Amino acid sequence: MKAIFVNGSPRKNKNTAQMLESAMRGAEAAGAQTELIHLYDIDFKGCKSCFACKLKNSKCNGVCALKDDLRPVLERCREADVIVLGAPVYYSYPTGELRSFMERLCFPVGTYLYENGKHITLRDKVIPTAMIFTMNCPEDYMQQIGYPPILEENTKVMADIFGYSETLYACNTYQFNDYSRYDFNLFSEEDKRRYRDEHFPIDLQNAYELGQRLVQKAQEAV
Repeated sequence: MKAIFVNGSPRKNKNTAQMLESAMRGAEAAGAQTELIHLYDIDFKGCKSCFACKLKNSKCNGVCALKDDLRPVLERCREADVIVLGAPVYYSYPTGELRSFMERLCFPVGTYLYENGKHITLRDKVIPTAMIFTMNCPEDYMQQIGYPPILEENTKVMADIFGYSETLYACNTYQFNDYSRYDFNLFSEEDKRRYRDEHFPIDLQNAYELGQRLVQKAQEAV
């Protein structure tokens, strides 16, 4: 089993990265080989709408035709048994970097073909996937402002393209190393720190179980 984890955050050691690393440990415990990819280290853009992957007799075989620094990553994703994407939420959406990656990952695997009412995709197996979203707002406020319907559209795309997907949220995250350096009165740093100490370990455990569960699903599908 090969499991790929994609960090769509500009930070390599904060909330999103830690959630992905915990999910990786769960995947490893279930027997998978894992790889963590930091998108902000890669020079790439989103889909250019060249439609090379949609040509008749296309040789793309589910991998974006653009030959840039992202291409080797997409080729490895094509061979993966599990794919987990993670990103913080910026203005109601995952980062632009992650969205650009999703365009390049998903569009070549999907097709404009349907058979018996089902979308035909260029995959020969179900690839369990998941979206991990981290955010500064508390869970009740996330629900109030309607984040789940927006964010889970991404999960629906992954489920349609790869056959299975889950969503995991980490809310009310601790945002700064030193709150005294920043202007804010929207929340209490003390409350943030207390919530982090009490709840972020639970979030990490949920991520661990997610990684473990996805690999087990992949193993069952073999």
